Amino acid sequence: MAAQRRPIGEAGWGRTLGAGIVAFVYFFPVLWIILTAFKTYSDALAIPPVWLFTPTLENFVQVFSRSYSAGAEAVATGFDRFFFNSIFIAGSSVLIALVVGTLAAYGFSRFPLRGNDTYLFIILTTRMMPAIVVIIPIFLMFQITGLAGTYLGIILLYAVFNLPFTIWMMKSFFDELSPDVEDAARMDGSSEVRLFFKICLPQVVAGIAATAVFGLILTWNEFLFALLLTGVETRTIPVAMAQTIGGDIGVRWGLLAAIETLFLIPVIVVVFVLQNHLLRGVTFGTIKR
Repeated sequence: MAAQRRPIGEAGWGRTLGAGIVAFVYFFPVLWIILTAFKTYSDALAIPPVWLFTPTLENFVQVFSRSYSAGAEAVATGFDRFFFNSIFIAGSSVLIALVVGTLAAYGFSRFPLRGNDTYLFIILTTRMMPAIVVIIPIFLMFQITGLAGTYLGIILLYAVFNLPFTIWMMKSFFDELSPDVEDAARMDGSSEVRLFFKICLPQVVAGIAATAVFGLILTWNEFLFALLLTGVETRTIPVAMAQTIGGDIGVRWGLLAAIETLFLIPVIVVVFVLQNHLLRGVTFGTIKR
């Protein structure tokens, strides 16, 4: 029987090849965007597609130029401002949601109230509602309070929408911790604040990293709220990209691909930096160290 078994090495190569093919199929659209970002205007519109071409950085230069020439018309870009807006808004909102959500999750996990599950379900339902359902009252609220077009308004809104996800994620991590160490610390006279910061929080760093990455992705790609609630000075990249499409001069595919390529970089960098914590955070409670 042992002689009839398929060699382990051959099976491993087969799985690796299959995984590589699937990964390439999924990654191909991203690869095509990156290649288009380095093409000239004519190469980007060539039919059939041009695979061998002379790379150019013209599109990336135009991304951060205040204007670029499109025939006889000058079109404003200035995406340096929009990139700053996206980074600042996404980073601030995720940070606020993490701070508030982690504290709330610890409270729900360690000091449950009567009807605790009902409260958690109500919190979760606020995240389950489609954005289009609540956009009108939120828009009116922003107009009345003067938050429309401001950094504070969109940051608080994103933080509120990230809060339910953060609470549920972090509560699951706190629930996985053994209470024995905490009970021993209480017997030694540790306060709840010291116990939270010195014992519990260091053990859920992986969960914080995983929650931060997912929250960043959701906020980074959000379009509807950013379209209706930001102004010219607070506009984010998704909205700015949508507004570069169309017009009398047509779509500058090379410029759009360069913007999309740069748009991917911050999320990729964050995921790469937090990859060790991210893997542990996603598998927390299922895989023991």
